[in-house]
Amino acid sequence: MSLKIDLGLFKYDFIDHHAILCVSVDADVKDIRKRYLQIARRLHPDSSTISSAAEKQLANELLSKLVNPAYEKLSAESSRTEYIIVLSQMGKRLVQESASVELSSDLAKQLAAAPNIDHSYKSAIAKIAATQYDSLPQSIQVIAQISELNLVYLMRSAGKASTTPVSHAKSASNSSAPKPNTAPPPPPAPPKEDSVVEQYIRRAQTLIDKNQFAQAKVELQDALKLEPKNSHCHSLIALVYLKQNQLKMAKIHFDNALKLDPKDEIALSWKPKIEKALGQQSSGSKVTSPPAAGSQQPDKSGGGGLFGGLFGGKKK
Repeated sequence: MSLKIDLGLFKYDFIDHHAILCVSVDADVKDIRKRYLQIARRLHPDSSTISSAAEKQLANELLSKLVNPAYEKLSAESSRTEYIIVLSQMGKRLVQESASVELSSDLAKQLAAAPNIDHSYKSAIAKIAATQYDSLPQSIQVIAQISELNLVYLMRSAGKASTTPVSHAKSASNSSAPKPNTAPPPPPAPPKEDSVVEQYIRRAQTLIDKNQFAQAKVELQDALKLEPKNSHCHSLIALVYLKQNQLKMAKIHFDNALKLDPKDEIALSWKPKIEKALGQQSSGSKVTSPPAAGSQQPDKSGGGGLFGGLFGGKKK
């Protein structure tokens, strides 16, 4: 199933993250997180409402390629602020080009002429959110419909669209009123977004910093499914395996990282230590297990065991 969307704000080469999560464009972080968790539970592979293999695969694609990136963008203060600024600019520009704006859904056309735009818009969003991902094959069409509602709301909020309803825009363009000869200004460039793989890696790095290695491994495994030749991803997952005392798996991924990028600094730094540790294991040396993830007692031994040496003895 194609995840391409070409209606609403998506039509203007803009990723409508609010439509993907089905939250209003002025939703706060608390509401965004609450909505994300609802969707994530619905699309999780273990969800009891998803039975067929095809639907499980589709649910995973929707979650990893649309929902997770949308939440990543809207949950961070800096990226959300930048994103809202671009949304506002788009609304003002679309007002200037209202004669060329066409709507596909009846709901969007009704919203364009609604007397109380705020109430009508938020009521429509809340109603759609209740069933947005009930039918996974229809979810892309539902997101497109929500994006049209967002488009109308942005135009109406700009303070000008109320005098020229969007639903009548096409007929207005055929009137005898003189048309300017100058071409409309180009749309504002949307902020550059990280790729899905980069978002996975960034989340994994944050989890590693918090000693949440199991969750970090899941993020990195998903990243490698999309980009199996990413050397940095191989190095990070090797570190995770190392922290979990899985030395052979760590060596495999460090080897992969160096095959893809012989200058990978993480792999170059750790691979010799892994090979030495594996040599100690094969010769019968005692290996001390690493501290559990999230432990409040980090290993500070200078030479007591393999991981005392690998992860930082006392500096002299």
